[in-house]
Parts: sequence; C-alpha cells; structure tokens
Amino acid sequence: MIKRQLFAAAVALLAIAPLAAQAPKGWMVRADRSASASDPDAAGTIKFMSMGSGFHAVNPQAAVYWNPANTVSGNYTLKGTFTLLKPSGHTNYYGLVFGGSDLDNAKQSYTYFLVAQDGTWLVKKRTGDAATDNVLPKAPNDAVKKPGADGKSTNALEVRVGADKIDYVVNGTVVGSSPKSGLKTDGIYGMRVNHLLEVQMDGVSAAKK
Repeated sequence: MIKRQLFAAAVALLAIAPLAAQAPKGWMVRADRSASASDPDAAGTIKFMSMGSGFHAVNPQAAVYWNPANTVSGNYTLKGTFTLLKPSGHTNYYGLVFGGSDLDNAKQSYTYFLVAQDGTWLVKKRTGDAATDNVLPKAPNDAVKKPGADGKSTNALEVRVGADKIDYVVNGTVVGSSPKSGLKTDGIYGMRVNHLLEVQMDGVSAAKK
C-alpha cells in the first residue's frame, strides 16, 4: 500500500516538477498529456511566462496554470481575456479554471470554462487524473470570436458565481448557465490551455460580489 502511494506521488511530481521551474514566481504548471494516438501532443516543453500585463503560454501539451495564493469563495465573478495567437490544426480549447483543489497531486479537482477556435464553448469538471464530466456540453455561439485572417482572436471570459446558479459569459454575452449545486466553486482559480495552442492571458482575476 505504501509503495503504491509513493508511486502515485512520484507520478504526480513528474507531471508538475519539470515544468514548475519555467513558470513565473509563485505560479505552478501541471501538464495534461494526451493519451490518444489519433491526437498526440507535439514535441517540446510547455513555456509559460510573464508577458505584458499578463501571461503567455506555448502549449505542445495541455496544461493548467495556477498560483496557490489565488483563491476565492462564496459569490464572485472570475474573469480573464484570452488572445489566441496560434490556433491548432483542429479544435482545441482554452479558458478559465475555478473551484480548484489538490491541483498538484492525483486528487486534483476543478471546473473549467473554455472556448475554441471554431466558435464553440464548453464547461467540464475534472476529478482525479482521468475523469472529466460535462457540465455543459460544447455548443456554438456567435459571441465566441473565431480567428481572423491573421490567425488571432480575442475572447473575454467570465464565470459569474451566484447564490443558486453560475453564468458563463463570453464578450459580455451569457452563453450558458448551470445550477450551483453539485459543483465545487470555492477554491483555486487559474487557466487552462489545451495542446498545440499559443495563448496570451490578461487580467485573470476574481472579485467577490
């Protein structure tokens, strides 16, 4: 039993430790490597750096980015502006993480609200290393900006956590809502960028209502 626990801890460290040194001070990076032979990761390592007023991520593999000091609870609004600088050859998502806990180990838990280059959005919940459940399945919405001729697009995302429900907002438009019950909303907030993308992230912050 002890050996199994030590092995699990070692696997978790392998997912985080090699990348954390490349993160800005106070920030952590957790890779989420593809297990799909038909949708493999690219070669190279994740780059996560301060740039301008925010952060710049180059993702050959998917990753979650967070600062353990960034927590929020109760009723709040989480927001951030995401500029897709380099889309991938197929649909991949990026956006906000909230209600996070144990992000540095096998018990990781968080909910994420993401958009993609094809104009769709989704909300998912992760529990553990492998399990993800749809909170709201992917759906198109005209509020989600697609890349222009230069391959770039900018989307301002918000998660508005109220007493009974959560609204998911893109560029000022509520694209969907879900009940608050059944979702853990208190905890760490941060960002997620899926593999094969390059994204600039600005103004990621939470404010109590």
